[in-house]
Amino acid sequence: MIAWKSPSLPSLPGTSDDIRLYDTAAQKHVTVQPDGAASMYVCGITPYDATHMGHASTYVAFDLLNRQWRDAGHTVTYVQNVTDVDDPLLERANATGVDWRELAAEQTQLFRDDMEALNVLAPDHYIGAVESVEWIVPAVEALMDRGLAYRVPGSAGEPDGDLYFDVDAASALAPSDPDAWWLGQVSHMSREEMLPVFAERGGDPERPGKRNALDPLLWRQARTGEPSWDGGRLGRGRPGWHIECSVIAQRFLPRPFTVQAGGSDLVFPHHEMSAGHAYACSGAPLASHYAHAGMVGLDGEKMSKSLGNLVLVSRLRADGVEPAAIRLVLLGHHYRSDWFWTADQLRAAEQRLADWRRALEYTAEDAARTLLQQIRAALAEDLDAPAALRAVDAWASAAVSAGTPGTRGGGELVSAAVNALLGIRL
Repeated sequence: MIAWKSPSLPSLPGTSDDIRLYDTAAQKHVTVQPDGAASMYVCGITPYDATHMGHASTYVAFDLLNRQWRDAGHTVTYVQNVTDVDDPLLERANATGVDWRELAAEQTQLFRDDMEALNVLAPDHYIGAVESVEWIVPAVEALMDRGLAYRVPGSAGEPDGDLYFDVDAASALAPSDPDAWWLGQVSHMSREEMLPVFAERGGDPERPGKRNALDPLLWRQARTGEPSWDGGRLGRGRPGWHIECSVIAQRFLPRPFTVQAGGSDLVFPHHEMSAGHAYACSGAPLASHYAHAGMVGLDGEKMSKSLGNLVLVSRLRADGVEPAAIRLVLLGHHYRSDWFWTADQLRAAEQRLADWRRALEYTAEDAARTLLQQIRAALAEDLDAPAALRAVDAWASAAVSAGTPGTRGGGELVSAAVNALLGIRL
């Protein structure tokens, strides 16, 4: 699958330090040292609706990590998936009378357009679930052969043969291996905490015939009216969600890769189970570190499709809002925080852009170099974009207050720094 057009990054003097990032699995800040090559997987969209601010906030957040790594001198391999066949997509297609493939293609292209507008660096590998089926089938067959996957008999109108991952067997694979996976390794949730969340986020704890209520689906047997693929010994069907990301990541990235990233709603079960699948398939951890972005609401309420209160990037763009202002609103909140979008924040971001642009003509090169150091220091401390924005605000205020024309090099350096590190075009 083709990604979007990636912007070229301006060259800057010097380099960033290695980043201190909050690791969800470790439950603390850690210094991430990629040793030259960095790698990242950020879970992509299920393309049944347009990009909302929750999506945008996550991808902009980890775009900062991509940029910080590159500024620190690391080569970066970035992978993102598209879950272009899944229950929500099929349900929306049926409800609207649109072919599911057309809906997926349309919404994936809209997402690409939004990411390009927001100046997000494109992934090196942009992989759809449909194109990954041929890699997933042998992985599930291998799990089945090793006794880590099992079939569930049909019941209540469901066909025989859905394949599930045995979390208890997988957790007991290598008790002496310090890198071995165990249920709760990523989320640190108790079983009592996991069960309702599992049910809310695509799991089926009440499914009869499962060995453990928390066992996730690996392969869904074909149902009438649903798309399906040849699964070899698995039978005709389609893959579960977690195995999709696990197989794609291990195909295109090192074992383990540097950072698994996504929204905080993916910690459990998605990242938990993806990590389990990866270890069970390869004997290697999925990722060295896990990072998660907070949730975004609207005017004090949770933002969701069911409530119909989504703020869409494409709609704002169609209304003439400059994408740089949208990105500035997102950067104004620390990526790990939960927050609410308001129209006032967008108006403030538009004014902020105007203030920064006005200040370019007044800045000297020494002030520009100081600002570059401040932005780098802020981002190296757990991607603290709000601190970086405050540094740019202080620079702009001081430059305009001085009231004397700056140097061409000073303005150019500030513009390059803000673009390369924060993704804001001045």
